[in-house]
Amino acid sequence: MIPQSLSLPSSSQGTRGTTPVSTGASDAVRPIGSPALGRPLRILMVAPTSFFLDYGCHVRILEEARVLLGRGQQVRIVTYANGQDMAGLDIRRCLTIPWRRDFEVGSSRHKLGLDLFLSAAVLRAAWSFRPDIIHGHLHEGALIGGAVARVFNKPLVFDFQGSLTGEMVDHGFLRRDGRVYGPMRRLERLIDHLPSVIMHSSQNAAEHLRQDFGVPQRRLFSLPDFVNTAVFRPDVLTASEREAERATLGIPPGRQVIAYLGLLARHQGTDLLMEAARQVVAARPDSHFLVMGFPGMDQYAAQAAALGIAGHVTFTGRVPYALAPRRLALGDIAVAPKIAETEGSGKLMNYMAMGLPTVAFDLPVCREYLGESALRVPPGDAGGFAAAILGLLADPQGAATMGRRLRLRAVESYDWSRGGDILMAAYDSALRSRSLKAAA
Repeated sequence: MIPQSLSLPSSSQGTRGTTPVSTGASDAVRPIGSPALGRPLRILMVAPTSFFLDYGCHVRILEEARVLLGRGQQVRIVTYANGQDMAGLDIRRCLTIPWRRDFEVGSSRHKLGLDLFLSAAVLRAAWSFRPDIIHGHLHEGALIGGAVARVFNKPLVFDFQGSLTGEMVDHGFLRRDGRVYGPMRRLERLIDHLPSVIMHSSQNAAEHLRQDFGVPQRRLFSLPDFVNTAVFRPDVLTASEREAERATLGIPPGRQVIAYLGLLARHQGTDLLMEAARQVVAARPDSHFLVMGFPGMDQYAAQAAALGIAGHVTFTGRVPYALAPRRLALGDIAVAPKIAETEGSGKLMNYMAMGLPTVAFDLPVCREYLGESALRVPPGDAGGFAAAILGLLADPQGAATMGRRLRLRAVESYDWSRGGDILMAAYDSALRSRSLKAAA
């Protein structure tokens, strides 16, 4: 049975009463289009990453671009040299540094060189594209975009996806007691005050921006990590297709599959997931963990072998985003063991839309997205995480009810159709702010 402290929501609890999606200073969503310009917008996105890769912030960038194009706006994305081109998107790539042509993921001193090349590419793109809005992703994108926005006298919108210094600490690239931490913290504050509008993915992020960096509430727009619920849906596979695809991946028949999709790294809680898997497999030999993502697959496969659970864990490596719904459909339960507190967690939206009962560590973003419709465990508690999984395995009817509620929550509150409204409202606010400054 599910432990009492981790009980499933009662039948009287639904998905309503969730935290409303705010569009900033006003909850009223503005009309589609640009009232300020009376024509489609030209939006220049600055993406200081190897777009497109199949994870996290890349998915957010992709879906934002798609929803904007679907509303008739023009979008150009400037990014690093590496990454996958996506059909229908105008992607411009900068030069790469000769000594790290394979750079893809993570904090690195090599990003300084890449960002210099990216700055030049953004300047060229702005000269030819003549954007109405500069949309900077991540802090580097906001810094580069802010400089270019000033040159062209255009408003900057910052897509905030986590604390710069917080993520560098989580990734092991920076120490809080190190000499560089203070200057980096001051740089982060400077960047946070460049844009006219900051779009954040959670209320925890908004609180961080207000309290730690003094960003005024009027500049903040809530844009959660929405999901395309028409693509991510429970019925993407028939029962026979599901069994066939499980067999293709080497999952023995009759196994209860616990699925994870995302980056594999310490700050993502992958090591804790392996320890929880050891405890689950010991209690339920019919369980199987489907771990989908990159990098570090060999490292965690070695950990699974050392824990004696290699026969109960399948590592797939990178999963193309287009294939993600089919792969998630192979799971009976989904897990989100991330322990980094300042980042978003877009994988939760995919799990919810797929109708997968979910276990996550009790981080602020997880509370906001999942509400009371999933099981949350104290962060870092591998034993509690295992107990929550075992509880769901022991109560398939309750798990199915949880999955239905999560699916409904995703459809009602977190579909990208709402995200498009908020994007356009944020852009309109940035344009009006620029107009007011020009008139002053």
